[in-house]
Amino acid sequence: MGTVRVENIRIYAYHGCLNEETRIGSYYSVNVTVSADLKKASNSDKLSDTVDYVHINKIVKQEMATPSKLLEHVAKRISDRIFTEIDLVNKIKIYVSKINPPIGGDVEKVTVCLKFNRIS
Repeated sequence: MGTVRVENIRIYAYHGCLNEETRIGSYYSVNVTVSADLKKASNSDKLSDTVDYVHINKIVKQEMATPSKLLEHVAKRISDRIFTEIDLVNKIKIYVSKINPPIGGDVEKVTVCLKFNRIS
């Protein structure tokens, strides 16, 4: 077993419950950690035997482009796509952060963290 992390994917997107959030948008940061059996890849040195982090980045960018009210919903959509498209992945941990959220205070970011396991 091993992990692949794709950290601090920076994206401008339009998520939120307030009208101005979906109209104006804001910056987000996404971190994805996946668990998979990487033993074969460690021996073969073949991209086809591992989790392609380029693929994970692409999924995150595409799902972040679809507005949602809740960051939890975006994280779930990302995990669903990863499980569907990358068979090696057994577990996923996703952090989705909204940078400078409009909550009436000096707050750097708000973050949700969700963990998912592949259902056999």
